Amino acid sequence: MNVLLITLDQFRADMVDHALVATPSLDRLRVSGVHFARHFAQAAPCAPGRASLYTGMYQANHRVVGNGTPLDHRFDNVARLARRAGMTPVLFGYTDQGIDPRMATGPDDPRLEDYSGVLPGFDLGLWMPDSQAPWLAWLEDLGYGTFPNYIAALAAEPDRPSIHSLSTFVTDAFLEWHERQDAPWFAHLSHLRPHPPYAAAGEFATMYDPADVGDSLAPAPEADRHHLHELTMGLDVCAAPATEAERRHMRTQYFGMVSEVDAQVGRVLDQLEHMGQMDDTLIILTSDHGEQLGDHGLREKLGFFPESYAIGCIVHDPRSPQAHGTRVDHFTENIDILPTIAVALGVDIPVQVDGLPLQPFLAGEEPEWWRTAAHWEWDWRAMVLGFMAPGWPLDRRLERMNLAVVCDADGAYVHFGDGTWLFFDLRADQTWRTTSQDPARVLTYAQAMLGWRQEHLERTMTDLLLEPGRPGRWPAIGSALDG
Repeated sequence: MNVLLITLDQFRADMVDHALVATPSLDRLRVSGVHFARHFAQAAPCAPGRASLYTGMYQANHRVVGNGTPLDHRFDNVARLARRAGMTPVLFGYTDQGIDPRMATGPDDPRLEDYSGVLPGFDLGLWMPDSQAPWLAWLEDLGYGTFPNYIAALAAEPDRPSIHSLSTFVTDAFLEWHERQDAPWFAHLSHLRPHPPYAAAGEFATMYDPADVGDSLAPAPEADRHHLHELTMGLDVCAAPATEAERRHMRTQYFGMVSEVDAQVGRVLDQLEHMGQMDDTLIILTSDHGEQLGDHGLREKLGFFPESYAIGCIVHDPRSPQAHGTRVDHFTENIDILPTIAVALGVDIPVQVDGLPLQPFLAGEEPEWWRTAAHWEWDWRAMVLGFMAPGWPLDRRLERMNLAVVCDADGAYVHFGDGTWLFFDLRADQTWRTTSQDPARVLTYAQAMLGWRQEHLERTMTDLLLEPGRPGRWPAIGSALDG
């Protein structure tokens, strides 16, 4: 069994079956797989979201709270799991997981200055650090000159043919490597797109007409907004463009980026089929988080609205063709990906994992028990960490700069670290612009969130006992995580 984990950055759930956006490769994958239509990331931005994806843990447990927060080296992850299954996991792209400072060679270790490190356990097929340096060098060799940074190079993608795009570059590297494999393989193909800047490659930049893409969802009236929502709407880095024309242009470019990376997924599927490997390759396609895309007056990924957390997820399991072409509307989460891979490879699910394996759905069955809501968190301390005096432990203001959300079909409860809260009545309005003060409903959701927290407390050592017979769930003893 081969394993291919594909991630698209900032890939919203509604792009999978959008009425306008052309995604023929994803449609093709849905026919030969299972579409998880209510799938959610657990955190934003990239590093926190990926930490949950790679470890199977909620942010409350892995504690990667921002781009730059180190990932604790003691945590298991999807690459280490693959190695225990006798495979060599290979990365094409990036993982955005910074080094645990306790594993540094010393205070001068350059890895302490950059969070765009590689998840422990991966071999490198093509590493794309935050600078995207390999792609920039390739563009220079092609005669495009020198770009001051990768943002400038991405912003110029509409001016170059799509065969020279960042997504093409990364896909080429994977396909060249894949052709040389003669044994079961494990690869992570990690695409940056459809990530900002909002500039699609080549012909995809003009694929959509601004007149057709619609405007973004307007924010609720000012009187009904939480102060954090109001604050973020005033920040240039996350405020939606001011005019409808600008918002429509942003949408055309985002849609174009989705279609372009879909074309790259198609190239991968073509090669797998040509080499006869679709029948023995587990393919998981998902994202690290979503994209506001102007909705609620915001862009990028932040806050509590579902646009930043509801993401696409399709799983192709060749061993269960009876479920191919089905859609699952149960709430699933990115923390379910690692245990799903563990079961597929016949490896024990790590004790740390908060998620659940998706195998019942992949087999076309109903699990005996499943969650009835989705959960996600956002911690914004990284946005102010450099401006606050290091007064810990007496100054605990940083510990209040976070929120957690529990969302089911009828409502969504947001609890803020400062003690404030919001309850959105989804029975009345699915757009998250109608709040409710109904004490009975609010209490029910607040209690559900507290129960969720208690159920998922860190458990590495809690479920075993040091006594004869050694009852409980025991981890491997006396062996390093990296072998």
